[in-house]
Amino acid sequence: MKLSSAKISKESKGASPSHGGHHKNSFHSKRQSHHSILPLQPVDQLEQWSSVAVDMYNNSSSSNNNNNHHHQPQTSHTSTSRSSDYSAGGDGEPSAVGNKWASRLLKECARAISDKDSSKIHHLLWMLNELASPYGDCDQKLASYFLQALFCKATESGQRCFKTLTLVAEKSHCFDSARKLILKFQEVSPWTTFGHVAANGAILEALDGEPKLHIIDISNTLCTQWPTLLEALATRNDDTPHLKLTVVVTANIVRSVMKEISQRMEKFARLMGVPFEFNVVSGLNHLGQLTKEVLGVVEDEAVAVNCMGALRRVPVEGRAAVIGMFRSLGPKVVTVVEEEADFTSTRYDFVKCFEECLRFYTVYFEMLEESFTPTSNEKLMLERECSRGIVRVLACDDDQDSEGERERRERGSQWSERLKEAFSSVGFSNDVVDDVKALLKRYKPGWALAQPYQNETGLYLTWKEEPVVWVSAWKP
Repeated sequence: MKLSSAKISKESKGASPSHGGHHKNSFHSKRQSHHSILPLQPVDQLEQWSSVAVDMYNNSSSSNNNNNHHHQPQTSHTSTSRSSDYSAGGDGEPSAVGNKWASRLLKECARAISDKDSSKIHHLLWMLNELASPYGDCDQKLASYFLQALFCKATESGQRCFKTLTLVAEKSHCFDSARKLILKFQEVSPWTTFGHVAANGAILEALDGEPKLHIIDISNTLCTQWPTLLEALATRNDDTPHLKLTVVVTANIVRSVMKEISQRMEKFARLMGVPFEFNVVSGLNHLGQLTKEVLGVVEDEAVAVNCMGALRRVPVEGRAAVIGMFRSLGPKVVTVVEEEADFTSTRYDFVKCFEECLRFYTVYFEMLEESFTPTSNEKLMLERECSRGIVRVLACDDDQDSEGERERRERGSQWSERLKEAFSSVGFSNDVVDDVKALLKRYKPGWALAQPYQNETGLYLTWKEEPVVWVSAWKP
């Protein structure tokens, strides 16, 4: 593993008078003790398918499909209470998947693979291949990417396909394109910024008044979370604290751009007048290798651990140990953000895992379809990024070496049970909730904030009443 670092000595907060003055005005809160942690706006600061074949299939299988739907788009940004049944249809199937041709064909093919019905597998794969296209409508795109995973599963070529997809992605990865993609996504959708705003709020409140801060960032969002936190620190009424940011790289594809990110973060901290140290920890085989020594944690620091989509990459059997390692760091707060899906409890039942995977990515693809323009290159790139995850979940064995690219998501309720073994839940303050609501108002209708269900904890981001992202905060 490798540890690299850079330091910025304390400078005057007035290093850039014009910028500093604008910053203080734009981030001045109506509550004197609360600093808004909303991202700046705009965010970028820093083959026609055969209807005949579909109709033939629809007619032949209509008797086997349930037509009960309860899809009611959410058109406001008000808080709601999360429903435990995911707005399911009459047979328990989420309404987001509905009764579309791609869903029915893909599910039937998954069942055929589970039953080892080679004749039916060949027929359905052929039909899907005729209808699928990564450039068509949402059904055609889902058919295209899930067809790849089904073919890999049927031919036992998943690991080879996954490594090829990863290699291609790494070769084409560069900082400028990655940054542009992430910032554009954050501009049109709160999918990632929801977690950023809520987590930053919880971190700032937990570390309030501490002179030396150490944030351990385990995520792959290229540090886009931290400029707003740096700005909030720069406007604190007391002395500006020293911030050490340690980024743990969990994906090979991110390593190549960390040097550029480090330089930009240091420059921004200098502009804000925040004493700053930036470290990168890379070369880990798994998060279980992290220790106080590796992370550079010292006794006089107030530590916060921030996990954005990181825990799902940990092997299921090793998650308790990683959570225990977090506790051993003595953090003031641990923030966890994960996408709301269960690829874990169903991992030994291919059909159930496939149905859950299809449900999740159907919601995601439909969200992208409504958030971006039809000809958006960024939308196409985000959709293509899903191909690796879909193949990894459906066509690769967990015991095969995948270099940290596991995608075994769990729902908020499942993560809560794990985290409660080592931590106590920290509720989000009214200030943080207000910031999240203000964030959602920046986006198109359909997004909402949902409160946890019954004994659950945290907050949920919903898209047309479907929970999609879960955020929570914890303390020892």
